[in-house]
Amino acid sequence: MNVKPLADRVLIKPTPAEEVTVAGIIIPDSAKEKPLKGTVLAAGKGTKDEEMVVKEGDTVLYGKYAGTEIKLDGEICLIMRQSDILAIVED
Repeated sequence: MNVKPLADRVLIKPTPAEEVTVAGIIIPDSAKEKPLKGTVLAAGKGTKDEEMVVKEGDTVLYGKYAGTEIKLDGEICLIMRQSDILAIVED
């Protein structure tokens, strides 16, 4: 499915939640933290008041409760406004 966000919205694929700690302890599903990092799959064109800073392929950090979950081709993705993104991670 091809999705193009409108205005200042961004489509993000969250990184998978950690399944094992550094010490090797397996984390059960009920204790996993919601991921706060993801990759931008698509971005809108912005608005006349706010230009788009993020672009496709950027790795970003976002708030714990930011965005709306949607299911695309069997994968969970988030769609949110650019203002809900806290930072762009530079490698």
